[in-house]
Amino acid sequence: MALVETRSIDYIPLAERRGAVRHLWPVWFTGDAHLATLATGAISVAAGLSLFWSSLAVIGGCVLGTVLMAFHCSQGPHLGLPQMIQSRPQFGYLGALLVWVVALVTYIGFNALNQSLAASTAKELLGLPEVPTIVVFASMAALIAGIGYDLIHKAQRVLAYLMLAVLAVYTIGLFATVDLPTLLQPGAFKPTLFLVQFFAAAGYQLSWSIYVSDYSRYLPREVGIRASFLWTFFGAFIGGAWMMLVGAFVAAAFSNADIVVALRHSADAMFGGFGWVVLVSSFGGLITITSLNLYGSSLTLLSVIDSIRPIRLGIASRVLALGTVFAASLSLSLAMSGNVLHALEAFLGVLVYLFTPWTAINLVDFFFVRKGQYSIRAMFMVDGLYGRWNWRGLSAYALGFIAMIPFFKTELYTGPVAHALGGADISMLIGLPVSALIYLLLCRSLDLSAELARIPALDQNLETEPVR
Repeated sequence: MALVETRSIDYIPLAERRGAVRHLWPVWFTGDAHLATLATGAISVAAGLSLFWSSLAVIGGCVLGTVLMAFHCSQGPHLGLPQMIQSRPQFGYLGALLVWVVALVTYIGFNALNQSLAASTAKELLGLPEVPTIVVFASMAALIAGIGYDLIHKAQRVLAYLMLAVLAVYTIGLFATVDLPTLLQPGAFKPTLFLVQFFAAAGYQLSWSIYVSDYSRYLPREVGIRASFLWTFFGAFIGGAWMMLVGAFVAAAFSNADIVVALRHSADAMFGGFGWVVLVSSFGGLITITSLNLYGSSLTLLSVIDSIRPIRLGIASRVLALGTVFAASLSLSLAMSGNVLHALEAFLGVLVYLFTPWTAINLVDFFFVRKGQYSIRAMFMVDGLYGRWNWRGLSAYALGFIAMIPFFKTELYTGPVAHALGGADISMLIGLPVSALIYLLLCRSLDLSAELARIPALDQNLETEPVR
């Protein structure tokens, strides 16, 4: 294999497939075992919810978001395509731009948050200034993303062993240094804060869905849906829930406004110097997850550009797209100020609203409507089998989103139902079934037999000739 990945958003032929399905576990365990996940778990405790109720909200939210994310990952080995390209059959060649623009904003926003957390970590460890730290950190992540898929997988596997050891020692240390029974007293149940934490955790895990199959698309097709789902689910759930619970504990035991400082103090309370080990290992995870975001956002930007004007696919276009999203996320992170936890809470809330209808439509189409039977070549044709605009997917998305509006709870707007529920936001639980059911109903008029009959001719010689 080439040192630098030569593929971009094009199909991965079966002859180029490689790797073991078990490698998905460290990718998503390490993908969650870093400081941004820690901060997500601290949201409700910092706002006044007890550690007991916050922990239940974290676990429940992680289960919901990770189940959806893992189902998306199982699409990668089957189709051999990046996640966003797979949205064309549901929304159309041009209609998928709606989802892709939202995905780009997500990538850039997450990277800005990650880079701010990296700067806080470097300041705590070495007293380094913020701006140079952000630039160096982002550049390291961009280098890994530029080399591509194989290096990202290898880096995640190495860090997985380190983070497993660090988190195990930290967790054991909790029982020796802290009065956990007292900390875990249930206290008053505050439904609004509970739901904020629940859907923050769910939205955080769900946010992987927009690129999760980017990191499974090189796997052999025969690994199957079940195996890829399970390895992804347990990797992401264990890494995400464990790290969020650590964040909730840190916020409860060490009431410091800066989650990075609080983490170091809690680890140092176990034994001298352990705080430095925890921060350094978490910093490594922050670099690699930023590289995942940069890699995925470069593929998404290529998908956007390719929809507007077909381009030559390959390493050159991927690296140019990577440079563009790198500059955008770096500029945003340098401009960020204020409470990162507050910004993260608001950002995750928006993600839940925007990605809930998409994830429902994409999964329903794959598992229940087309049942994994797609033309790969048609996804790269402007006026192909799936059309420029797919009114079924776009209508289901719009109606699902509208159905969620009365349940919204944001700083700018609180829906009537959310207001009646005391500020509790349950919009995700509305958007998922509404979008899915509407899409299923609209697809009853879809002539699947005629569509499936055209696929063999369209995908003839798929394994030996480029998709375009």
